Amino acid sequence: MDRLKVGVIGVGHLGKHHARILAQSPNCELFGIVDIDQERRETLASQFETRALADFRELIGLVDAAIVAAPTVLHYQLAKELILNGIDVLIEKPITSTLDQARELVELSEQYKRILQVGHLERFNGAILTLDNYLRDPRFIESHRLAPFIERGVDVDVVLDLMIHDIDIILSMVKSKIKNIDAVGIPVISPKIDIANARLQFENGCLVNVTASRVSLKKERKMRIFQPNAYFSLNFAESLLHSCALEKEETEGKLYPFKVTRINIKVPQVEPLKAELEAFINSCLLRSQPLVSGQQGLEALSVAFHILEKIANN
Repeated sequence: MDRLKVGVIGVGHLGKHHARILAQSPNCELFGIVDIDQERRETLASQFETRALADFRELIGLVDAAIVAAPTVLHYQLAKELILNGIDVLIEKPITSTLDQARELVELSEQYKRILQVGHLERFNGAILTLDNYLRDPRFIESHRLAPFIERGVDVDVVLDLMIHDIDIILSMVKSKIKNIDAVGIPVISPKIDIANARLQFENGCLVNVTASRVSLKKERKMRIFQPNAYFSLNFAESLLHSCALEKEETEGKLYPFKVTRINIKVPQVEPLKAELEAFINSCLLRSQPLVSGQQGLEALSVAFHILEKIANN
């Protein structure tokens, strides 16, 4: 197979960008876009010179892979039927609305030997890709993901909307099981949880403090990672990364003969969504494990639900 035939299901805020990038990719053909809004699908289909489809089933038998960028409540139904019909799937985060649904999709993807990738976009941020070269046993991680309120995404709690990005990243960094979770959160504008804070304790001793809000005055997407003899500060929005390292000073008489050196780490400027789609296309063509697998999407969702459970108990 030289070029992958791909369909996009749901061309709203994020789906339209999936379609844009796929239409420009030399490694795939954007076979068609699916959306319940006739004007939207026809406008974008004309723009990207592809087919406008009203029903995702029109893709079956005609595409090799599909992007599921519809609302979360539809993820399971759409992805299941695609997988059962031999189609590889990139499904936007969170993977599904329930853990049972996510487990079933993972099992089906393995049974039918289909690629199942989850759209945890921040894993393809240039700063995160670069940081991976420097991480050595993180001991404390702090993250803040804040945004002003918008109506998009309020069908789920902020934990599933925003915090799950950082949950997924943290689980990929800390090579240990979670020992304990404590969390608080409240609805502010929507009926769902709009601001939340969680504290995760891992069996290897690593502590994590993660905050997410969609009722802030400004956007902030930052993470700080501490490990023996080093500290890293990461800005997702600007794709910036710097470190602070301890260096020993040849100075007599000092109780702590060290100095802190700040280093700006060079980060490749990449469009995360483009990098994510290129990785998905390569996984489909080479039949290789995706960077963010269905199993990893399931694990992130499981932690998110445990956080929501703790919030409810508190």
